[in-house]
Amino acid sequence: MSKKQRDNNYDTSTKTRRTLIGGQALLEGVMMRGKASVAMAVRSPSGDIELHTERLKPRSVASKIPIVRGVVSFVSSLSVGMSALLKSAEVSSPEDETPSKGSTAFAVALGVLLAVGLFIALPWFVGWAIKRWTSFDNVAVISVIEGLTRLTVFIAYLSAVRLMPDIKRTFMYHGAEHRTINCYERGLPLTVENVQSCSTKHNRCGTTFLFFVVIFAILTYALLNWIFTLFVGYEYLFENFFFTLAIRLLLLPLIAGLSFELLRGLAMLPDNKFTNALRAPGLALQKLSTCIPDDGMAECAIAAFKAVLELDEQPNKPTVDFFEREFATERKRLAERLPDDPQDADWIYCHILGKKRGELGSVAFVNVKLVRQADAYADRLLAGEPLDYILGNSEFCGIKINVDDRVLIPRFETEALAELAVKEIGDGAPRVLDLCTGSGCISAVIAKNTKAQVTAVDISAAALEVAKTNLDGLNVTLVKSDMFDNVDGKFDLIVTNPPYVRTEEIDGLQPQVTAQPHIALDGGDDGLKFYRVIADNAAEHLSDGGVIMAEVGYDQAAEVSRLFSKLGACEIIKDLDGVQRIVICRK
Repeated sequence: MSKKQRDNNYDTSTKTRRTLIGGQALLEGVMMRGKASVAMAVRSPSGDIELHTERLKPRSVASKIPIVRGVVSFVSSLSVGMSALLKSAEVSSPEDETPSKGSTAFAVALGVLLAVGLFIALPWFVGWAIKRWTSFDNVAVISVIEGLTRLTVFIAYLSAVRLMPDIKRTFMYHGAEHRTINCYERGLPLTVENVQSCSTKHNRCGTTFLFFVVIFAILTYALLNWIFTLFVGYEYLFENFFFTLAIRLLLLPLIAGLSFELLRGLAMLPDNKFTNALRAPGLALQKLSTCIPDDGMAECAIAAFKAVLELDEQPNKPTVDFFEREFATERKRLAERLPDDPQDADWIYCHILGKKRGELGSVAFVNVKLVRQADAYADRLLAGEPLDYILGNSEFCGIKINVDDRVLIPRFETEALAELAVKEIGDGAPRVLDLCTGSGCISAVIAKNTKAQVTAVDISAAALEVAKTNLDGLNVTLVKSDMFDNVDGKFDLIVTNPPYVRTEEIDGLQPQVTAQPHIALDGGDDGLKFYRVIADNAAEHLSDGGVIMAEVGYDQAAEVSRLFSKLGACEIIKDLDGVQRIVICRK
């Protein structure tokens, strides 16, 4: 059976289960309403499906009284539907095109006035015009003409708005809503393929409800005309326009209640010639209010349906706002994007959310903007940019150090050097020289934990700019100098982490390392260039009994100790991995 044949032949006999879930087409999306919850799935300009769910208030006693429950349901559906429509507009429109609340309220008010004018006032005006401008005054015939006018206006309105591209897209989403509900009621898995195999018609459609409203309005208003003709005189209605309009508006709740009961009853009754005949006009009108959806629209409808189904079945399941994602899912997905170091996903989210790693488990949802930011960070990481540069800071001895591509990222091994320096200084207030300070991380640790007077030196003006952001307000003086060239005076402690990578080895390092300033890595042909400078010049800048502490490469400790031996006795300290990492020389 073709799609056209399928949609022209709505067969309820294939239904295997019933559901109380109904729906509504939105702007670029679908709302599904269940027994206790509502879910909206809207396609954003970026192409993503954004989901919003919320709980409904418990049903009132009035919602169980026949006819009255129809009015309650109509008002509730109108309120929830209008709210959903406005929310969908915020999601489906680009930010600079989102309508303001004022313009939206004006559009809603104008829409209500248009509906009253077209479906209440205009048909009555046609009857009024016939009686006023002709000698014809048969109330029954005028009532029939008025009713036919109302029905004609309703059908013409649907036919006209269907021609508008934006409205037609909404009608396509209406078709997707029906197909999804039909798919579920037929007992089929909710896949796009299965949904697209179902009909765009449904017995509980709002279009059928509106058709019943029109029919009951015709009958009710004809009865009203007959009663006034019998007891007061038709001229009274004819001469009092606003009274006539008011009384017809007051009858709308009764009309809506009766229409609801008919729609509900027909949906519950089994198929037979009588019920199918009553359903036929409403199903036929759905040809105007629904269109064949594309697969993307079916995806939206499925997302909304599944969400409302889960909320109805799981009373404790949290609701979600538009542009929110389940954090646990996004956290796992980001970690899978970074297989070489999955924990980087946590550090990215710690930075974005402003939380400690141990607090991430308490985060339920995350805004999609932050998810996209996290993905952008991951893209940069996968392209070889160091994580610390991406985040803009690095953790060093419990201190947050600002870093970017102007400075070397502080290494974990260097923390041992800073801690030994603090221990060496103790409670004193010595003069300390930090050679090759880079980001100023070692100076920051010393200045924050001791009373030392620190001079931080680096040849790079750019590096000193970064160091300044980390050392402002601390007892540290910054000096631009090529090693000792611009350094005056003697110091009780010289601490240094100079460049020590062999020139030929730099290009073979990991991308995250080679992305860092080569001036902070390149230690010359053998990696010992700067240690020789220190060994040759430290004596004149070191106080008697002063100490030099230097970080060295994994295989350089013995050679650096030999270079420093002319200054005094040397000691080698291993790092936590057992590598000879720090050389200490006492003058």
